[in-house]
Amino acid sequence: MARIAGITLPPEKRIEVGLTYIYGIGRSKSNQILQEAKIDKNKKVKALSEDEINKIRQIIEKREKIEGDLRKEISTNIKRLIDIGCFRGMRHKRKLPVRGQRTRTNARTRKGPHGHAIKKMKA
Repeated sequence: MARIAGITLPPEKRIEVGLTYIYGIGRSKSNQILQEAKIDKNKKVKALSEDEINKIRQIIEKREKIEGDLRKEISTNIKRLIDIGCFRGMRHKRKLPVRGQRTRTNARTRKGPHGHAIKKMKA
């Protein structure tokens, strides 16, 4: 059972995919980490030795910002945008799309259900 950064990696997956279960590590970062550790990316997580797991853990701790630290940084960046009152901050505050997407149609994930989908109670 491999635990890295407080996350238990799924034993049946390839290590390349298994590392992506850690918040802040995607496919490309996963490949870079494995290349630096000189570990085959097709190896299963359960087939890793303790030495290989420690090598991966050291590289991640040394180089990457992951999990709680990364989440905290992202949330403070959003709070900063809201505080200074810039356009992106206002979009975050109003819970609207931030990156220039249209809102006349679509954007339902961000805006919530249509107004007519909420039924009014009769008194």
